[in-house]
Amino acid sequence: MNASIQDVARRAGVSASTVSRSFSHPGLVSQKTRIKVMKVAETLDFQISRSARALKSGQSLRIALLISGLVTEWFNSNMFLGLNTVFQQQGYDISIYTISTFEDRKAFFTNLPVRRNADAVVVCSFNINAAEVSRLRHMHVPVVGVNISDLDGFDAAVTIDDRGSMETAVRHLVSIGHRRTAFIRTTHGTPFTYAADKRMEGFLEACKEAGTKVTPIVLHCPLKPNPINSAVSQLLALNPAPTALCFQTDDLAVPVLYRLRQYGRTVPGDFSVIGFDDSTYAEAIGLTTLHQDPVGMGERVAEKMLDLIDHDHTEKPFETFSTQLMLRETTAPLAA
Repeated sequence: MNASIQDVARRAGVSASTVSRSFSHPGLVSQKTRIKVMKVAETLDFQISRSARALKSGQSLRIALLISGLVTEWFNSNMFLGLNTVFQQQGYDISIYTISTFEDRKAFFTNLPVRRNADAVVVCSFNINAAEVSRLRHMHVPVVGVNISDLDGFDAAVTIDDRGSMETAVRHLVSIGHRRTAFIRTTHGTPFTYAADKRMEGFLEACKEAGTKVTPIVLHCPLKPNPINSAVSQLLALNPAPTALCFQTDDLAVPVLYRLRQYGRTVPGDFSVIGFDDSTYAEAIGLTTLHQDPVGMGERVAEKMLDLIDHDHTEKPFETFSTQLMLRETTAPLAA
């Protein structure tokens, strides 16, 4: 016969509700009590019923995560790690919805509100429109954004200042003598407005702020068939060539950097290069880049969502994480 929650409570000398909280909301129980409950539960081979908890609370214990790219992409995977670190401890599962086409987007915002099988929705990196907000509102669950540029319709969000961050990069390049700088971005051809689009705006604004002696160049590289080939071919065709390059992401900067070296261009001799993200290999290869913290952003988003789920309120619903320019080997003063 399986042990009951009452058996665990009697053996541990606590109430049944404390046992339940030790499994479902461990943050509400002292560490000493939680350890004691877990040891007793293990001894008695007790496992709390997830379905019973869901039935009792009226919750699905599921979070819907909307991403527009692959979950294996650097930002998405690290943000998911942060989310899961918090949600797993609280007994929640995360369902990932990859939305990369207009059909995917329409299907999600039509079907999820009907199914009502999520306790909250996380939207990562792209903006939702008024009609989509309205559909989600019918679910009466929190809608929280991470890395979004438009806060309208969201109950909470954690973001960075994409525009201001890129302005910082350009000002650094200007300060070390660069006057002809290119911004290189990927174009997706999808029905989305991305937070990263603000980086180009920041680049152009900082160039304008620097005065007429600074010449900005913007290179648009279609995601398909290959943005790397497009970036390299466009760069090598420029005459006169830029002396500095700002990339929308490290994912674009790193392979282009190596391809340029294959064509006899030196970094930072011919080009100073700045990426954006400070992703996995940026430090190892000496890439100057703008650092952001997707794991921390994911954790903070999860904490805000739990507040909204449990209390319909969170202390600081909208928060901006800082970025930092990491100066490494791919930038140098312009040679006289």
